[in-house]
Amino acid sequence: MKYANTGEFPLQKEWIEKALHWASNHFAYVSYHHHNDISYPHQGFTHVLFAGQHSVAWNDMDAHSGPKAGILSYDLKNKFERLKSQNPSLVNCPETCFFLPELTILFHEKTLEIKSAAPDRLFEEIRDYQPEIVSQKIAPVQVKTSKSEYIQTVRNIQEHIRQGDIYEMNYCIAFEAVVESINPVQVFLDLEKKSPMPFASFFKCQDQYLVGASPERFIKKQGLQITAQPIKGTIQRGKTAEEDANYRESLRLSEKEQAENLMIVDLMRNDLARIAETGSIKVEELFGIYPFRQVYQMISTVTATLRPGTSFTEIIANTFPMGSMTGAPKIKCMELIDRYENFKRGWFSGALGFVDEFGNLDFSVVIRSIIIDTKSKHLFFAAGSAITFDADPAYEYEECLLKAKAIQETLRS
Repeated sequence: MKYANTGEFPLQKEWIEKALHWASNHFAYVSYHHHNDISYPHQGFTHVLFAGQHSVAWNDMDAHSGPKAGILSYDLKNKFERLKSQNPSLVNCPETCFFLPELTILFHEKTLEIKSAAPDRLFEEIRDYQPEIVSQKIAPVQVKTSKSEYIQTVRNIQEHIRQGDIYEMNYCIAFEAVVESINPVQVFLDLEKKSPMPFASFFKCQDQYLVGASPERFIKKQGLQITAQPIKGTIQRGKTAEEDANYRESLRLSEKEQAENLMIVDLMRNDLARIAETGSIKVEELFGIYPFRQVYQMISTVTATLRPGTSFTEIIANTFPMGSMTGAPKIKCMELIDRYENFKRGWFSGALGFVDEFGNLDFSVVIRSIIIDTKSKHLFFAAGSAITFDADPAYEYEECLLKAKAIQETLRS
């Protein structure tokens, strides 16, 4: 059922916020995605809300018609390679969580579309819904790696590069906090306001939530075309127009950032080659510079034509996790990540998204995101950067703090 934007309620911000609160209160599983009207190559996420009560195995997706939504933990990598995840969990996330939506709300420019058993009743129920006001009490955030520990670890990683074990590695640090009371929907709305992103996401899996402001796409499939868009290269925004332009130009001309980006582009081309038609892989854009509220990012776009009949399971098994969150070569980097990081990544640096009724799919990389467990009353988030031979450890540490800034501010507000 479609509802026109007559000004009565449908597309007003308040109705959308009520829909999020209502769905989170009524369903075991919720997946909401928003592009925030941000210009992005191949566009950001579709503006959509899914909700349901019934889960489905990630590798059984092709057996179910209709849309599916869900999340893949970084640690799913252990299913595809001889790898382990031996570090302690900060939030004990399920390895995957997918569900079959009973409710879908599509937000168009001037209409919204409700797909459910009783759309008129649901529309009115959301319109009249009054969310419970929760006084949020979150302990101060603690970083699990000190600057001195970080610098020493980076030097250890650089020794592996000198020895030829790897070319670059994505090394991440974690932040955590104890939660006395929290409203994950409100945290999401606050984060989206502070840091709007083309892959903004709110995800609920029973007692666990993901509040996400990701700038990075993992994989998009439209028909037989598949697109990967690795990000490597970050710099802060300036306080004046002149300073901002200087930062942008500095990132655009950075040989170090270009080298990092190119390595991941090559890695993604190699991953896609396993499932693509011979000769179809193209680097559509190399080293594109895109502005976001907090930072500039260097983004490259790689496309290919899938071999007909390639399943969702095959796509994931041959491309997951995103190379920008591992480094190159991929398997050796994932071994070293488990050695040098002090936490189990879980949902962080995994992938979140949905598959539509036609088999098209869109998944983001889980970064700039908070993982919350309302049962254990704990939350964590993480940030990282690419470590190369000539990386400055102190600078890389500051880059991690820059990426975590919007989340830190959101949790303090």
